[in-house]
Amino acid sequence: MSSSYNENDINSLNWEEWIPTEEATLCFIRKEGRLLLINKKTGMGAGLVNAPGGRIEKGETPKEGAIRETEEEVLVTPTGLEKRAELFFQFTDGYKLKAHVFEAGDYSGEPGSTREADPFWVDEEKIPYDRMWKDDRFWIPFMLQGIFVKGYFIFRDEEMLAFRLEG
Repeated sequence: MSSSYNENDINSLNWEEWIPTEEATLCFIRKEGRLLLINKKTGMGAGLVNAPGGRIEKGETPKEGAIRETEEEVLVTPTGLEKRAELFFQFTDGYKLKAHVFEAGDYSGEPGSTREADPFWVDEEKIPYDRMWKDDRFWIPFMLQGIFVKGYFIFRDEEMLAFRLEG
């Protein structure tokens, strides 16, 4: 597929005028040096490890979407949410996704499996980056340090071709 940008040059895209096809959320519940992650069973990224999240519905704020998606995917309500990152994904097939990343310091309920996800706790030092989207290893460490980050990524399917981070 031809494109109006160089797939390997993150700076060839005009990110100022870039408009996402969809917006989504991720919600990392962080407690006592551990993160609640999921084995994603359906949708985009099925088979990979991620945080609970998904597409923002019409009329929702990103924070409302993060709470709803976490409740739907792992049966808990995250509390004390703080926005930690904005991620911009350009896929070579033309799809464009903006992700709002939140960190929650607590939650109510008991994590449980659903049709979409199997939740599990992992020590922050043992995050399974090799089973996650390729961009995660670059921006998650900043999130864990409390540094707000903007990330720009070009992907071909699940292959990351280029990226840039701004902290």
